[in-house]
Amino acid sequence: MGYETVNGSPERASRVGHTTAALRALADRASFYVPADKVGDVKWLVPKIKRAGAFPSRPEHLTSAIAIDGSRITERVRDGLPSVVYGYAQAAAAYVDLGVMEFQRSARFVDPVAIEKAVNTALVSLDLPVAGAYSRAGVGISTSWRENLNHIFRSKKVEVNRLNQSLLDLLFLLHGQPGKPATTVPVNCPSSECSAKDVAVSFRGGSCPSCKEPLYPTDVLRIHEEVTEEGANESALGRLMSVLELLVLVGLTSLLWEQSRNELLRSTLFIVDGPLAMYGPPAKLRGRAQEYFQAMTSTTPGHGPYICGLEKTGAMVDYARQLARHDVLEPGDLLVCDQEVVKVITNTENPAAYGKETYWGRKFVYRAKDGRIVVPTVMPERGAAYDAAGGQPGPDGYPTLPAILDVIDRTGSSMYQDGIIPVAVAHGKAAFPIGVGTDVLRLVAEHKLGLGSASTPNP
Repeated sequence: MGYETVNGSPERASRVGHTTAALRALADRASFYVPADKVGDVKWLVPKIKRAGAFPSRPEHLTSAIAIDGSRITERVRDGLPSVVYGYAQAAAAYVDLGVMEFQRSARFVDPVAIEKAVNTALVSLDLPVAGAYSRAGVGISTSWRENLNHIFRSKKVEVNRLNQSLLDLLFLLHGQPGKPATTVPVNCPSSECSAKDVAVSFRGGSCPSCKEPLYPTDVLRIHEEVTEEGANESALGRLMSVLELLVLVGLTSLLWEQSRNELLRSTLFIVDGPLAMYGPPAKLRGRAQEYFQAMTSTTPGHGPYICGLEKTGAMVDYARQLARHDVLEPGDLLVCDQEVVKVITNTENPAAYGKETYWGRKFVYRAKDGRIVVPTVMPERGAAYDAAGGQPGPDGYPTLPAILDVIDRTGSSMYQDGIIPVAVAHGKAAFPIGVGTDVLRLVAEHKLGLGSASTPNP
């Protein structure tokens, strides 16, 4: 007997419910090569594996971790006008007291109050019309994004304890040095009829010396180059979210560098959910991040700051899991991913080009002592992680690596496959609840765009 819907009509199968099965059937019949499908002879890998115990038996003991994770969502918010799309992005930072976590793990009964006190979270969010709606009449989608980003970066702040800086403050700090923000940022004129490059734009903004086009300091991100009049511009929103995560990292590390360089900064691991990389138009921030954090390293006692990215998906994660499944990697083993490894995993003809324009950290594959597979990216102490000569495969040149792996071993989480506790906490804070997230976004958009029957547009 068929079910009835809420309006009394018979329930019908979705017209697209068969697509997954159909695509899998087509894929099964197709012929293609996947490096992780068949590991094959792995004798060539053995010299690249650092067995458990190859690192110092007692790496520097970090006592806390701060994980940063972002999320984004777009929603069509105007009934009858599906071209109107509103977007929301946020980045969460979660502080975890590793000492409390370890004590609770060894206790007979876990104290939920102690666990709650061991975790503190903060959130910064932003929203804007991403397609079909504009900052004002008479401008295209590119100009609309530019104007919205300029307003958002000036008004949105990262507020954590004594940190109270706008996103624009942090953007100028990233282009400067720790404790010394840049006074200008290099901006390419966004006008299609102008070729002016690297125009020095101050915090207040300026104008192109050639065509007098208004220039905003946020134009340095070049996110507006990726937006189009058609489509939901989800890719551009994703780029914006990545920038948001990086600026949160800049703010939090700088706070500890200024306030507790000799203690807290040296005992805290900063974890970004995803690789230490920047993609698309904002990719030039990769070089800025590398220079900024290496300058912080040179002015910090010991090896801090301790920074890593953690990847949960991707070709290298798939390949690593296959190696673990065949016991090529044993618990405690680290795989150094040099050009030869990169060539096999990515199936590229030019492994020397891998990562040199996007990554400011180097990928490693680690099988934790409890069997989890983790792909961290770690920043070298000096120089580039990847370059045309192959970069620095490691582990020499990465003095923070042993302490990072130690934290990974100590903070395993069963919430996600191959997860760790700090990232799981940050993800839980940043993730959107199913259903409720889109409903709330529609309400925000109706208010901001003046689409609701009783709402009025924001000035």
